[in-house]
Amino acid sequence: MKLQLCTWPMVESYLERSRTILIPIGSTEQHGPNGYLGTDAICPEAVAAGVGEGLELLVAPTIQVGMAQHHMRFPGSITLRPTTLIAVLTDTIESLALHGFEQLYFINGHGGNSATIHAAFAEYHAAGSLGPARQHRLVVTYLHNWWQGPRVREYSNRHFGRAEGSHATPSEVSLTYHVYPPSFETAPLSPEVAPQGEFHDADDFRERFADGRIGSNPALASAAHGAEIYRAAIADVIEDLERLGIRQD
Repeated sequence: MKLQLCTWPMVESYLERSRTILIPIGSTEQHGPNGYLGTDAICPEAVAAGVGEGLELLVAPTIQVGMAQHHMRFPGSITLRPTTLIAVLTDTIESLALHGFEQLYFINGHGGNSATIHAAFAEYHAAGSLGPARQHRLVVTYLHNWWQGPRVREYSNRHFGRAEGSHATPSEVSLTYHVYPPSFETAPLSPEVAPQGEFHDADDFRERFADGRIGSNPALASAAHGAEIYRAAIADVIEDLERLGIRQD
């Protein structure tokens, strides 16, 4: 169930049986020469939709733009400042909490979002801790990075090894190709496996990683791999929901 395709009475009815909502969050940023700019949003959106369908959970609209300042020397990338993203997330949490949602499970597709998401969680909970005693049920926020689930990691290690890298990875590119098969030809990558390393701002990133990859060889990506990774990621999220005790309300 997608929130944006529901009417308000449908949401009201849903809240009578469940107080859980899945919230995909990603980024719009470069993913090397053969990865979609929307990779980090496409992946969590697909996983959340699969989990939502399987467990009959409501899925919020995907937050498409994240904290990606270090990608801004590559055309097409869009970023929010950390403070802006914190404000977007806290307003999202407060809006959903106002309607009665109590378990907000964010499925993240961009590592650069993680610190800011946790900061937003802290801002939301601090407002309650520093105010009057709570007069409503506790709203709990969770974060799951889809690529870090045990099944996805095992698959990536087995099929891509060190060529998985940390940005523009064959795993994430494969998942996007499963969802949106590419209509373009990809050029050979040189070197096949990109260098690893640290970076700071956008100029530093572009200077160190000229084609946008970090430690990866996304030429290994395929829609067939993506189908397997999609199933693995859904299973990882379902297992995590069960571990947290929020699969069923």
